[in-house]
Amino acid sequence: MVRLTRDWVIRQLLFAEFDSYRDVVRKAVWVGFKVSVLAYALNLGAHLLLYWFGLLPYALSSALIIATVLTPPITFILSTVAYVAVGLAIHDLGVSRAELEHLSRTDMLSGLLNRRALLEAFDQCNQEKSLLVLDIDHFKLVNDTHGHLVGDQVIAKVAAMIRTALGERCICARIGGEEFAVFSSDMNFAEFAVLGELTRRRISTTRIRVGNKVLSVTVSGGVARALPEQKFGEAFSRADRALYAAKTRGRDRLALCYDTGKPDLFSLKSNAV
Repeated sequence: MVRLTRDWVIRQLLFAEFDSYRDVVRKAVWVGFKVSVLAYALNLGAHLLLYWFGLLPYALSSALIIATVLTPPITFILSTVAYVAVGLAIHDLGVSRAELEHLSRTDMLSGLLNRRALLEAFDQCNQEKSLLVLDIDHFKLVNDTHGHLVGDQVIAKVAAMIRTALGERCICARIGGEEFAVFSSDMNFAEFAVLGELTRRRISTTRIRVGNKVLSVTVSGGVARALPEQKFGEAFSRADRALYAAKTRGRDRLALCYDTGKPDLFSLKSNAV
């Protein structure tokens, strides 16, 4: 009986994740109620046991009244307050942990995922998927001409366009410098390539306003297909080779690597989508 009671009390006092402060208070009230009922039952049992052995120094009726008036409210208040105090601390720690986890997976300049988060998501996806690697053309010239602050704003605005055009069915990330990567398992390779090309065109035809400057930027990209068992490194290597091919063929275009072996590259420039 003692062991069962102990195990029950431990289960009631175990803390889990809390969604909100209201959730903490709701759970605290419920636990406080159950603990006060248990304390009241133990108090009554103790008085009855003392009465049975003739050890109760006062009338049983008086003892039961005192136990009923004092034990439940005192136990309820103490247990509820204690649970709320600890529960709020756990909730705040959970929020802080979630924020730290978000920060550790997010590129702060672009607001997209960072390379580590993209790699984890890609390798955990056990479906056929397509990977797009995009690079802002002549980005060093933007930094050298207008300064790194303008360059940072260009990266942020290009990231926003990528997220808007591709984010609904894709996972988007900035993987370093002016380079971005996007992958999806929710569409076939041809559809993904067309969507990537439409994104490239949107970026090339959009005038980016930074302060009192209006800039035009273009991107080049490489698209590769990955089988379910293939990891990020292998897919990225082929997409990166396709990106290199797109740059050597004039930039502001995509090149595809749709074969899992030696890349078979071709341009999606102009209207040839």
